[in-house]
Amino acid sequence: MKNQLENLEKLRPIIASNRLPIKLEKISGKWLIQPGTGGLVTALAPVLRNNNGIWIGWPGAPVNDDLQRLLLDNAANIGYTLKTVDLAEDEISGFYRGFSNEALWPLFHDLLDHCNFDIRHWELYQQANYRFAKSIAEASTGNNFIWVQDYHLIMVGYFLREMGFSDSTAFFLHVPFPPQDIFIKLPWRLEILEAFLCYRLIGFQTERDRRNFIRCVRALLPEAQISQRRKYQIIKYEDRVSRIGTFPISIDFTHFNEDAKSREVNDAAWYFHERFPNQKIIVGIDRLDYTKGIPHRLRAFENCLARYPELRQKMTLVELVVPSRVGVPEYQMMKKQIDEMVGRINGRFTEGGWVPIHYIFGTLSREELLGCYKASEIALVTPLKDGMNLVAKEYCAAHVDDLGVLILSEFAGAASRLGTGAILVNPYNVVEVADAIFSAYVMDPDEQRIRMRKMRSEIRRNNVFRWVE
Repeated sequence: MKNQLENLEKLRPIIASNRLPIKLEKISGKWLIQPGTGGLVTALAPVLRNNNGIWIGWPGAPVNDDLQRLLLDNAANIGYTLKTVDLAEDEISGFYRGFSNEALWPLFHDLLDHCNFDIRHWELYQQANYRFAKSIAEASTGNNFIWVQDYHLIMVGYFLREMGFSDSTAFFLHVPFPPQDIFIKLPWRLEILEAFLCYRLIGFQTERDRRNFIRCVRALLPEAQISQRRKYQIIKYEDRVSRIGTFPISIDFTHFNEDAKSREVNDAAWYFHERFPNQKIIVGIDRLDYTKGIPHRLRAFENCLARYPELRQKMTLVELVVPSRVGVPEYQMMKKQIDEMVGRINGRFTEGGWVPIHYIFGTLSREELLGCYKASEIALVTPLKDGMNLVAKEYCAAHVDDLGVLILSEFAGAASRLGTGAILVNPYNVVEVADAIFSAYVMDPDEQRIRMRKMRSEIRRNNVFRWVE
C-alpha cells in the first residue's frame, strides 16, 4: 500500500470537469477572471498546485486568443494550469442542456417524467465527450493520474481508452446512480455502462449508489466478473479491471467553522434575528431545480401552520431559491409555481404584521449565507433525491454553539452520514415533514446539542480533504 501511495504521488494530476474552476465576468467588453470557490475547488487546488497539475474544462465562454492570454496571465494567481475545451453552440445545447440535463440528470434522480431521450442530444454528448478526451490526451505526458468528474463526462473514459490512455484513470459520480428498473429506460444504457467500466477506479457518493451500479452491471453485462476486496468491489470486463468504491464528498469543515465565528458573520446573523424578532427561523436553501422538492416543502410548512396553530407568529420560514437555468421553460414554470404557492400561503396565514414565509429568489454573499445558517434554529433540507447535499453539512458546520436542528430527506446522500443526528423524513410525506417541523420547534437544547455534536463530529472527521485523499 505504501508503494502504491508513493507511486501515486509521483503522478501529475489531470482533473476534468464540465466547467473550469473559475468565474468569468465581462466588464466594458473585457473579460475578468476570478478563481472559483466551493468545496471541490478548495480541496483539489492544493493537490494541483503541489504536483504541477492541470484542470481541463469548458470556460463558459467562446475560446479565443484573448481568453487564452487571460488564463495564462492568471496562472500564477491560480497556481495550476487551466486548459480549455472549446464547445460550439450546438454542442453546448445538445451535450449540456440536452443529454446531460434533460436525460441523465432526471434519470439519475429517478424522475422519469422529466426525461427527454433525443438521439441528436446523445450524438452531441458523445461528440463533446470526445473533445474533452482529446484535450486530456494532448495534456497527458504518460505519467498522469486522470480524474474525470460527474455525469456530464461519463463517455470520456471510453474515448481515452480508444486513444490508448487506459491506465490511472478515475471517475467520480457526484449525483445518485439510479436503481436497475430506472436505468434500463435509457436507450443507450449499455454504452453508458461500458463507458463507466473504462475507468480503473469508479467512485460513488453512497453505498446505495454503488449497489445500484453493481446490480445494473450484473443484469446488463452478465459476462462481467464481480468480486469483493475489502472496501472495494472489483469488476473484470473484457480486458479491463475496475475498482468500485464509496467516497462521500464533504466540505472544508474548519473553514466554515472558523468563518462562522467572524464578526462579519455574527453581524449578518444579528441582522436576521433583528428582522424576525421573537421568532424561530427555519431556513431552506436550494438551487431552482425540480429535484429539490421546494413545492413539497412549502406544502409541509403550510400543513404545519394549519395543524399547529400555536406556532403561528412564532416561526418564519426563510426560503432562499438560487436562480438556475431560468431560460428553460420548465424552470420558469417551476418558479411561477413557487411564487404562487408562497403568495397563497402568506395570504392565508399572515396576521398582525407577521408573514410566515420570507422568500428570496437570488444569492447571498458567503457572510450572509453563514449568518443565515447561524441565525436559523431549524434547517429544512428535503430534496426528493440528492447525491449528497452539502447545504446540510454547511448548516451544521456553521452552528459553533452546537444548537440547531437539521430536518433531512432520507433520499439525500447526506442521510447516510448525518442520520444519527438529523430528523430524517420522507419529503413526499407532507404530514411527516410538518410533524418534524413541530418536533424541531419544541426540541429542548440538551437534545439539540447531542444531535448537533454527532453531526459536526462526523463532518469534521470526514471532510473534503479526506475525500480527495
